[in-house]
Amino acid sequence: MTEAGPATLGTAASGPTAPAASPLGSVDKALAALEALAAAGPGGLALGALAHDLGLHKTSLHRTLAALRHRGYAEQDDATGRYRLGPAATALATVYLGEENLPALLHPALVAVCQATDELVHLGTLAGTEIVYLDKVEPARAVRVWSAVGRRRPAATTALGRALLAYRALDDDRLAWYAAAAPDGQVTTADLRAVCERTREHGVAREDEENERGISCVAVAVLDAGRPVAAISVTAPSERLGARRRREIEDVLTRTLPPLLPAPLTVPLAVPTATAHRPDGLDGRPGRRTATTPSV
Repeated sequence: MTEAGPATLGTAASGPTAPAASPLGSVDKALAALEALAAAGPGGLALGALAHDLGLHKTSLHRTLAALRHRGYAEQDDATGRYRLGPAATALATVYLGEENLPALLHPALVAVCQATDELVHLGTLAGTEIVYLDKVEPARAVRVWSAVGRRRPAATTALGRALLAYRALDDDRLAWYAAAAPDGQVTTADLRAVCERTREHGVAREDEENERGISCVAVAVLDAGRPVAAISVTAPSERLGARRRREIEDVLTRTLPPLLPAPLTVPLAVPTATAHRPDGLDGRPGRRTATTPSV
């Protein structure tokens, strides 16, 4: 197969459906190789197979891969000779989705959720046993909830924290560490495990007046390849967060929010919530929660 030469600036496309030529063929070739290696996964690809998939000469592609290996964006298995994505490539995503970038990346999504719910919206992440609030968007309505960016609360008693903990691999010792950080023995290890299980079941986490009297929250984890990197919550006075209103907000978080997130971020798959009243307090009715079994 003939390899396409470097693109010429200002050259018209060969047909009405032909893609625009890359302004720099060598860079385009390297990026195409990275995309193919990423799709191939840990097993990687042999040079011949990669060249065939990309429609490139092996000699030219070998030079491109050598440059990528030099920078750590590709690596070659010494035993099989197969190429795979290198650590520098995966580090780019880690840096891009790092805590310092998340507020800027996710702020438009927070604004959209705030507009859809007319309630206070938070972005938070884990810092030890606590949740730290990274960003917030406030509604224009007169009766609002006070909050502050940089504020910290125990992860075990917040919807933001529960949303994140539910999608982490936690043994009993680790769960006990988070539970012990809650004030006055408010949460036990068994409580927290049950909360995490219910959060995974329904895709959303809840809190009902467990941090501030009269305040309730609903939150959803923001996932990167299944790994929780942040959480987004909607906070409102408990009197405004009855069962029907809570389900409306959960629908915004699990269905309206995902298309607003930058790739590759997503949220857990939405699971319909039963409308029947439940004795464990999951229907959002006040006065059904017990001290030993926090609601999600």
